[in-house]
Amino acid sequence: MTRATTVRAVLAAAVLLVSVFITLTMSPRLGLDLQGGTRMVLQAKDSATVEADRETTDRTLEVLRQRIDSLGVAEPVLTRSGEDRIIVELPDVQDPRQAAAVIGRTAQLSFHEVLGAAPPGTETAPETGEKRLVLPDEQGMRLDLGPARLSGAGVKDATAFFEAQQAAGWTVKLDFHKAAGKDWTKLTGEAACHPAGDERRRVAIVLDEKVISSPQVDPSVGCQAGLPSGGTQITGSFTAKEARDLALLIKGGALPVPVEIVEQRTVGPTLGAAAIDASAQAALIGAAATALFITFVYRLFGALAAVALAAYGVISYAALVGLGVTLTLPGLAGFVLAIGMAVDANVLVFERAREECQDRPTRSLRSALTTGFQKAFSAVADSNITTLLAAGLLFFLGSGPVKGFGVTLAIGVIASMFSALVIARALTEIAAGSRFVSDYRGVNGIARPGSVRTWLTRKDPQLFRKPVQWLVISTVLVAVAVAGIVVRGVDLGVEFTGGRLVEYSTSRPVDVETARSTLADAGFGDAEITTAGDGDISVRTGKLDNDGEHALRTALATEGGETTKVRDELIGPSLGDELRRNALIALGVAVLVQLAYLAVRFRWTFAVGAVTAMVHDVIIVVGAFAWLGRPVDGIFLAALLTVIGYSVNDSVVVFDRVRELWAGNRKTPLATIARRAVLQTVPRTVNTGMGALFILVALAVLGGDSLADFALALLIGTVVGTWSSVFTAVPGALVLERTTTAPPPVPGKSPRRARAPRRDPLDNGARV
Repeated sequence: MTRATTVRAVLAAAVLLVSVFITLTMSPRLGLDLQGGTRMVLQAKDSATVEADRETTDRTLEVLRQRIDSLGVAEPVLTRSGEDRIIVELPDVQDPRQAAAVIGRTAQLSFHEVLGAAPPGTETAPETGEKRLVLPDEQGMRLDLGPARLSGAGVKDATAFFEAQQAAGWTVKLDFHKAAGKDWTKLTGEAACHPAGDERRRVAIVLDEKVISSPQVDPSVGCQAGLPSGGTQITGSFTAKEARDLALLIKGGALPVPVEIVEQRTVGPTLGAAAIDASAQAALIGAAATALFITFVYRLFGALAAVALAAYGVISYAALVGLGVTLTLPGLAGFVLAIGMAVDANVLVFERAREECQDRPTRSLRSALTTGFQKAFSAVADSNITTLLAAGLLFFLGSGPVKGFGVTLAIGVIASMFSALVIARALTEIAAGSRFVSDYRGVNGIARPGSVRTWLTRKDPQLFRKPVQWLVISTVLVAVAVAGIVVRGVDLGVEFTGGRLVEYSTSRPVDVETARSTLADAGFGDAEITTAGDGDISVRTGKLDNDGEHALRTALATEGGETTKVRDELIGPSLGDELRRNALIALGVAVLVQLAYLAVRFRWTFAVGAVTAMVHDVIIVVGAFAWLGRPVDGIFLAALLTVIGYSVNDSVVVFDRVRELWAGNRKTPLATIARRAVLQTVPRTVNTGMGALFILVALAVLGGDSLADFALALLIGTVVGTWSSVFTAVPGALVLERTTTAPPPVPGKSPRRARAPRRDPLDNGARV
């Protein structure tokens, strides 16, 4: 065993030991879509049109934190997003009405002197024409109030308690800060100068421009003496809940600015548990199928790659847990998907090693394997970098759970490279040093060509004699997809259009027509009703507040019996417009970033061909969803950006081989070089695609409704991407090369002497 192999083995063992320790001692941080709860996105505004600045938003966040802590929610999460948005996550909160009522109120508490009863027409002061504060008291009497003498900022503490001795019922006791207490004594002392029973002897306590209490100062209090400065009590025939909520609002303080709920998502705990179980089953079955497949194709070395695949799963999971990444439903799907993609690097290496054994049968197995790792490194690096670019775009331009998918995908890509280039390499190099493995070619799995390679060698199909024909087929496919987008339209989800989507589970089956008529009778005639699997009812409507949702659920319960809310998504129209805009920006940036990277690594014609294939794949996936009537939402966007990474990944492998072959055969026509490159990389493409398909089929079948569309988009993208990397990207590059090649010299004229190129035009500085 060489020194390099020993270093890799020790490094692999160390990383695995640390990963196992983290896995056994730490628990994953689950997102609300997996553990159940409510997620709100609040937008702070200085006014109806002016956005709040960062400092104001931070003050608002601290006030909200105090209120939520007082609600008793276990492990709430509050974070600022951008300049003026606050993300609030409340685990285990299934009915967000109470939380929204407490969180969203501005709670502007103030204490006013009462100038007297206000007859009609006193809203404007006759002397100045200014608007006066006229509010009804608890009994509906209109009071003319003076300016605020004391604000809620002067309140040190607020406590709700039941006053049994004086039959006052539930009251709220206020304790003032020292300076505010003096203001309170002065205010009540001035009110005590008026005779008992006079309206001016009252003090009005106003919360959010509503008089919640306006008591008379006790007759025993003398003029200018006032009440003690320590505190006071608010009475008002409160219930226990009203008193506690009022104390909570006052104690939490006033919000510096009003806040608006622009997004709200509620997920039932049963849905999250089902998603975890389904994803775990999909991961186990898909990974087992992938491991069996690569073991069947590559025999012993395939089995060793399967061991490295298991190590990859442990390492990537430990990285997610150790870094404290919140694992969301799309993130969980990304973790499962990355298992299939992790096989790609091993397949690339093994296929290159097979070529070495086929070209030079007398060379040693260890030498062929080492050369395979060396020659495959360029393609492995390029293909994984393109996927990392897609993951970065998901993180920076996505929102909510989609960000988690981007993080999970990025960690999976890095862990897969480590498992392939360190763990799998150490295992296979140790095995290659065995004489038994080296001598028996049927055992090691790479000393003999595979069935796909053997068939291609025997048939030797002439693929690119007329590359335009392949482009015509791709154009027809794109035209069919565009027709679906135009004719059927794209069903944008609530996330992009705004509105509310609620999914209910009923104890008795309710058909769509019955549910539609029931909700129409209850005043929700514009709601779109569909079934959501297992007899669940999905309701999509426009603007609907939490009280309206409660009424909708009550109406549905009349037919379905006990009705449980499984999922609830509320997206404000402004946020929907922003998310839709960001989705288009993400796709545009993805195209430009991939084009720029490929132009640096390859010839510009190759880059354009690869990006053309990528756009071809995106249009076909969107068109397929349009024809199928499937919704296009944030999770679909995550799948689409993943398809972009996968499509470019495939094209990079092909063009990497074209670059290598053409560099050693300058006089050979490019069409011939491209044909050889495609035929040499087809075994890798087929085997890698099969590994991904096992995982995706498992996700589509076992992942449930939450992941079905995600898996379907990736299935379509994988199949179409495999096609386009060969029959769109390569023909496109060939056509561009023909149109940009200098024309032959005109007969009768002496051609100019061609200058020798200073460097390889195919390489652009890259090295294989």
